[in-house]
Amino acid sequence: MPTQLELALEVATTQCQRWKNRKVRYRPPGEVFNPSCAEVVRLPERDARSFTREHHYSGSFPAARFCVGLMVKPRLGREYLGGVAVYSVPMTQSVIPAVIPGLSPSEGIELGRLVMLDTPEVGVSNAESWFIARAHRMMRHHLPEIRGVVAYCDPIERRDASGQLVKRSHTGVIYRASGCIFRGLSSPRTLLLTPDGQIASERALSKLRTGDQGRDYAEAQLRDRGAPPRRQHETAVDWLQRLRADGFLRPLRHPGNLRFCWHWRTPHETAKL
Repeated sequence: MPTQLELALEVATTQCQRWKNRKVRYRPPGEVFNPSCAEVVRLPERDARSFTREHHYSGSFPAARFCVGLMVKPRLGREYLGGVAVYSVPMTQSVIPAVIPGLSPSEGIELGRLVMLDTPEVGVSNAESWFIARAHRMMRHHLPEIRGVVAYCDPIERRDASGQLVKRSHTGVIYRASGCIFRGLSSPRTLLLTPDGQIASERALSKLRTGDQGRDYAEAQLRDRGAPPRRQHETAVDWLQRLRADGFLRPLRHPGNLRFCWHWRTPHETAKL
């Protein structure tokens, strides 16, 4: 019997994934994007954060370094923000060298979020690839030291505690169509899900366990998702263990995310190929 990962890779090869109000939507292939109604701009981080939190399924925003927006000018109506690309700091220093051999951590960046609306102007098959190419170009102009971009796709769907689907599989169809290189799966791991089906960030949980800076915010995030408060004299470690024992944090075995990269070689590197 095929695994969920195999099924996701099989069925999601012809659809265009879009977002609105944190709900995934799919558009049929074959629709044509009209670039004359669009403009790619550098976007203030606050605007990118607001758009991403409103529309991306995770409701979260990464540690951004550079943000690009897709401004849409319809024939009728007002101009609006139709898409956002957020280039962010990778989770660890080892990410870039592992995904793009030969690059140092400072020479790479992560495409932490790519969010496109499903409106008639940008919810079409080639809008994403058009936007990605120009977002990369703008990012490299402002960050000339960057020679590679990594991106991850989570191919596993997630459900909340009641069984409702909160996230469909994402297999990176648009990344492959945009000339990136598939670099296999990241390491398998066990995720912890909150009742709403969202991932409890391992980085945030680690800050809670160790008492590092950001621990109060990490605790507040869990409380906002419905976690009971800590008991008097209860340590953060004991609290997290109680959340797991009570079922607030549900384990999900994950096979690893799909890894992709774009790598811009120097003329010297190209000559050696």
